Amino acid sequence: MKKIDVEKQDSVKLYKIRKTLEELSKKSGRGTELITVYIPKGKQLHEIIGSLQQEQGTADNIKSDLTRSHVVDSLGKVVQRLKMYKKTPEKGLVVFCGALPPEGGGPLGSEVVTVWEIEPPKDLNQYLYRCDDHFHVDILKDMLKDDNLIGFLAIDAKDAGWGLLHGDKIEVLAQTGSGVAGKHRQGGQSAKRFQKLREMELTYYFNRVAETTREYFIDIYPIKGLVISGPGPTKEDFINGNYLEYRLQNMIINTIDASYSGAEGIREAFAKSSDILGDFRMVEEKRLVEDLFREINTNSGKGSYGLQEVVEYLKNNVVKVVLITDNTNLHRVEGRCKRCKHFQEEIVERPQVIPKKTEFANNPCPGCNAMEVEVNEQDIVDYLELLAAKTGSQLEVISGSAEHGNMLASLGKIGAILRYNPGHG
Repeated sequence: MKKIDVEKQDSVKLYKIRKTLEELSKKSGRGTELITVYIPKGKQLHEIIGSLQQEQGTADNIKSDLTRSHVVDSLGKVVQRLKMYKKTPEKGLVVFCGALPPEGGGPLGSEVVTVWEIEPPKDLNQYLYRCDDHFHVDILKDMLKDDNLIGFLAIDAKDAGWGLLHGDKIEVLAQTGSGVAGKHRQGGQSAKRFQKLREMELTYYFNRVAETTREYFIDIYPIKGLVISGPGPTKEDFINGNYLEYRLQNMIINTIDASYSGAEGIREAFAKSSDILGDFRMVEEKRLVEDLFREINTNSGKGSYGLQEVVEYLKNNVVKVVLITDNTNLHRVEGRCKRCKHFQEEIVERPQVIPKKTEFANNPCPGCNAMEVEVNEQDIVDYLELLAAKTGSQLEVISGSAEHGNMLASLGKIGAILRYNPGHG
């Protein structure tokens, strides 16, 4: 059987792609003038450039003057961008480009040609060129789905079954009978002796199940999490008896009470676990959030939370890992005076970004009264990433919809595990 390699994804990169795709999904062109180009890995860029230049020639036939100039300009901009690459990035490249109204809207003809380039998180194997009234983002959105592997074990005293969740498909790998006698003894055996025999059989069976589980879920399919299900207390006896190899024991993400064990039990457990398997990365995220809470609850001084405090610690190189949920929706707006370099910044919710930028831009500089304040904004994750990069801190974006994301939300959606207790020394 083939080993399926699971690639660890960069949570910050995925967050940025997801944010960009959300933004692009909302955009619509005035005509069919928004361009989407998917370039598969290994494809020669000069071929793509050639076919886009051909498209530019065809676009000259578009009747509407404005649409024609938008399409020709957008294609020109894509070609210009592609010429800056020496070769196609390792996993491929996706380019979106179109003439869009300026931020805050504007009249016909005020559109600005904007281009986005995204290196896909997984190997891109298909070519696509579209000129449409919207951007085609679905292929990239599908790539953001986690394809890490989750193992299932459905067990009771009679039989056990193993299953594998890959993408959103469940596959039953095998099932086995236990060979353990039922709870009612045959005549002639003393209750004590029968109980002893049954316990020995169960121990032998549990060891056999543990060995097969290790072969499947460590040797053949390296899983990221394990779900154990079954009727009655057998599954708890199996888990609490520490039969599983320690790596698997640490990967248990849930136990499920089910009516069946074996192959039927696998399907039942899968049906019952959709809520916990929304995102397999959650195994890693759960560990990170639990680590943070452990530092806070033990008063070690190495757990910090709240935006201002975390940013301060980041700037002072005290932070080991920053955790932030993906639904924080905060942006940092900064105004810098071109004349006296006076600097002002504020972190605001997304809807407040444009009013805040307008306020900074339309008011005189508090330092020298000049009307020359240059305004910029960035997503809070981009800001934290810059700060973290300067001090070698790790930044992890946590799913806000999962249970541990809610735990982090209770601390204001951001927390940090520190390198040492800053209150000492």
